Parts: sequence; structure tokens; C-alpha cells
Amino acid sequence: MKHLMWLLKWILKAAIFFALFAFALNNQQDATVHFFFGTEWRAPLVLVVLAAFAAGLVAGVLAMVPRWWKHRSAASRAQTTIAPTSAPGTPPQPPLPPHGL
Repeated sequence: MKHLMWLLKWILKAAIFFALFAFALNNQQDATVHFFFGTEWRAPLVLVVLAAFAAGLVAGVLAMVPRWWKHRSAASRAQTTIAPTSAPGTPPQPPLPPHGL
């Protein structure tokens, strides 16, 4: 069963690779991207699509960085508050009830 899953994963990866390769071969004509102030970029269409995809990935990661930092700092604060403060061999304290109850 494990070998079959490994084989299916490789078949899926190969299919994706060949689909992207065929896309690149079929879109070799030049495309022009017009920017502000009369500047433009001429490149094969597949490079324009790849650049747009990469720019979207970068924008998505940069948008998530503040949330990652917030969760990381909250996790580190929670880790320091969970650290044991009692002597070894004593039973653990029961958790405190939630606020408002």
C-alpha cells in the first residue's frame, strides 16, 4: 500500500510537470507588460505568468508575517506561563476556570 501511494504521488508530480512544460512550450510568443510612466517589459508570456505567480506568492507571505509573529509571541508567552513552578514530586495544580464563570 505504501509503495502504491508513493507511485501515485510520482505520477501526479509527473503529470503536473508535463502540463506546465506543455504550457511553457505553447506560450513562447512575446508579451508586453506596460507599467507607469511609459515603461514596459517585453518577455515570453510564460515568464510574465511566472513572474505574476511569484509576485503573488511574495505578497501572500508578506501579508501573513505579522500574524505569524503574533502567534509566535503568544505561543512563547504561553510556554513561559506553563513552565512548572512547583517542586518535583508535588501533584500538579488544577487549571484555573475561565474568566467570567
